[in-house]
Amino acid sequence: MKTDIDRPSTWKKYSSEQMCHGCYAGCCTMPVEITLTDLIRLGLTDEDEIENSGAKKVTKRLVKEKKITSFREATGLFTLVQKSNRDCLYLDQRTRLCSVYEKRPDVCRKFPNIGPRPGYCPAMQNLK
Repeated sequence: MKTDIDRPSTWKKYSSEQMCHGCYAGCCTMPVEITLTDLIRLGLTDEDEIENSGAKKVTKRLVKEKKITSFREATGLFTLVQKSNRDCLYLDQRTRLCSVYEKRPDVCRKFPNIGPRPGYCPAMQNLK
């Protein structure tokens, strides 16, 4: 059965990081919800700006800069912008690797242990 990013029932059981080698980065085409801590780690804001301006003003700026699409006050989560092909903002189109790997958001660090189907990933053969 072919892996379908929108159908977690088709995902493959995650066995090791070796699955990531040669993968087309299917996990990097899903919406990424990040925290304020992630925004700071990514260098998109800092504690001073948050303290002085507040989350709403930071959100407005980051939406205008096309870094995030929204902020949900109830959860405290920001949603990163996706490229028109659904790729994460930080996914390098040529290498299919994360361009901010050392600074990547917590949700990316913890995947596939968290997500739509914990323990499974939308592994896809590299189409190169």
